[in-house]
Amino acid sequence: MASNHSMPCSLGVIGLGRMAQALVLPLLKQGELAPQQLVAVVGSGASVERLADQLPIGLRLKAADDPTAAEAWMAPIQLLAVKPQQLDQIVASAARLKQTADRPQLLISVLAGVSLARLQQAFPAHACVRAVPNTPALVGAGLTGLSWGEGVTPEQRLAVERLFLPVSEVLELPESQLDAFLALTSSGPAYVALVVEAMADGAVAAGLPRSLAHHLAHRTLAGTAALLKEQKLHPAELKDMVTSPGGTTIAALRKLERAGVRSALIEAVVAAAQRSRELA
Repeated sequence: MASNHSMPCSLGVIGLGRMAQALVLPLLKQGELAPQQLVAVVGSGASVERLADQLPIGLRLKAADDPTAAEAWMAPIQLLAVKPQQLDQIVASAARLKQTADRPQLLISVLAGVSLARLQQAFPAHACVRAVPNTPALVGAGLTGLSWGEGVTPEQRLAVERLFLPVSEVLELPESQLDAFLALTSSGPAYVALVVEAMADGAVAAGLPRSLAHHLAHRTLAGTAALLKEQKLHPAELKDMVTSPGGTTIAALRKLERAGVRSALIEAVVAAAQRSRELA
């Protein structure tokens, strides 16, 4: 994905929601991709008008029912970023629009729970990749798990990595591990947000103003994550560092253990992984 403005479309984006924008906009900003090299297909003409005001000038937006949306399907790479339940509709639309491409094509899917086998069946002319990014990619602090389908070339692998590396750490995983990866990293921000919200509520109950409680909870989360990372601490080590005999922290931890918080979080990750397998 070089920045030669004279090149034809080199990336077709099918669905341009927040995650797709988080992946594409850094490439545009860094000059890895010129706006003219990207064609994005969105649901309707109204979506085209709304997004046109928010996105870089020159970026080509097409409604799904626009015949010229076929250009997105002629690119060497497609990023598929719609809702999983829209897959059959997208396959039908692609079949209606698509002409025969004159070079190998790659499909990168960020659809949760849609297997490589199903993608390959839906897009038999493509090499397929499953990607599981998480929402911290929106601020350049994401994690992305990648599983490669058959026939993905080394050049295509590099192109995939270039798409995700500006906004996330990239890990290559066997597809059998993607459900657990999703349960921890993609659903995980919701678990953490719930804990932070509850901590802030506790501080309010203990007498702090709401705005201050939220600020302190957010800062405590960020500082704790930084400390764990920078000093390479096991979580149990950090817990022991701040837990003194007969003190406030052990009294609080005792309450958490009695309430089954640790077990609940374990079961939450397992349940999310199981649900991902069911959706597949």
